[in-house]
Amino acid sequence: MLFLQDSYIKEFDSVITEIIDNKVFLEETAFYAKSGGQPGDQGIFRAEEKTYKIIDTIKDDGKIAHVIEGDLNFNIGQVIHGKIDWELRYRFMRMHSTMHLLCSILPYYVTGGQINSEKSRIDFDLGEEKYDIDFLQDQVNSLIKEDHQISYEWITTQELAAQPELVRTLSVQPPNISGQIRLVKIGSIDLQPCGGTHIHSTKEIGKFHFIKFESKGKKNKRIHFTVDE
Repeated sequence: MLFLQDSYIKEFDSVITEIIDNKVFLEETAFYAKSGGQPGDQGIFRAEEKTYKIIDTIKDDGKIAHVIEGDLNFNIGQVIHGKIDWELRYRFMRMHSTMHLLCSILPYYVTGGQINSEKSRIDFDLGEEKYDIDFLQDQVNSLIKEDHQISYEWITTQELAAQPELVRTLSVQPPNISGQIRLVKIGSIDLQPCGGTHIHSTKEIGKFHFIKFESKGKKNKRIHFTVDE
């Protein structure tokens, strides 16, 4: 999974390993498959002077499946050139990193979340805690301006089990890659397991805009937000 090595890979070559209906599987890919609240990538494949539109990327039996629009004319073993819809992916990356910034400010479990291109949401188990939304928005934008670097570390499943406080999500288990767990680190302010795609530094987010705060039950409090285009 090339996106785990470098979220900024936009184009790549790979070999088709399997074809099921309108789903194509590759030897390796930079396309992110829908999971953890982040949508699957879109883009195109080019092969033998033909262009195919990728309308979604999903997980199918533990493998990454590229969903093709229209008729397929591929062969197993064929080399394709993949190109991600970078404008869409980069916006997802900025939204996802913003969620982690919110986690750095709100020390509570995350009960859900959904990234979208126009606006996103993240749910926290806030209980009866109250937060001043203007103050929260100012805090997020201050962290963005401080330009914290975003990097990655890898630990074993055993090491994670010994540090349960690293896991912030209640509904999503950290992705396990052959017994290894990837941690996303934002400077010295946040560290948590995550298999999604992220930007290089918080400054890339741009300006954070709070949309609304919503109560979704006794524990579940939802924050709707967006970032500048």
